[in-house]
Amino acid sequence: MMTIMKSKTPPAGARRAASSRKEATHERIVEVAARAIRRSGYDGTGVADIMKEAGLTHGGFYAHFASREALLAEAADRAGADAVRASADIAAAAAPGQSLQALMRAYLSQQHLEAVEYGCPVSALGSEMHRQAPEVRHAATRHIKEMIDLVARQLPGWGTPEAHQQAMFMVSAMMGTMVMARAVDDPKLSEALREAALKHFTEAGKAAE
Repeated sequence: MMTIMKSKTPPAGARRAASSRKEATHERIVEVAARAIRRSGYDGTGVADIMKEAGLTHGGFYAHFASREALLAEAADRAGADAVRASADIAAAAAPGQSLQALMRAYLSQQHLEAVEYGCPVSALGSEMHRQAPEVRHAATRHIKEMIDLVARQLPGWGTPEAHQQAMFMVSAMMGTMVMARAVDDPKLSEALREAALKHFTEAGKAAE
């Protein structure tokens, strides 16, 4: 008599469903971590807290990430990508010739100032980045370059070395201004810092019209 052994391999449909669930869970963890690092800093972001916020058990972490550093790298990548995408959307939605000013106003706004966990990770985490693992710094570096390129595309001399240099200065100034505006405990000074930066770049915005 032939004995038929039951296969332990689940049907293809079940495998796809399991894979989709795992991918969705992975995405949820990364999204939570991307907010957490901006809110609490790299050192203040623990695996247990992220998993709890994601509605998962701590023990399930290593089914998705090899290490905490691997999670932080993905979180930094997600946060940077989201920030660049949001800035690009703002520039694209602006009236002709107003994209640079619209981008700067949004970046230096009160809304961005207060929404740390949803905003630019560089202004939220800049002072911590040089102490992070290489893969975390690499993710941050890639998106800083993307932000510089985005600003350069709004300048009349786009494609020239001069426009690229100007964009590097403008991005550095925007990010630095936001760091200072969040650092001070004087709301009026915080607002004045942001207004001063916007005023300084008004001529650059007019030149792009």
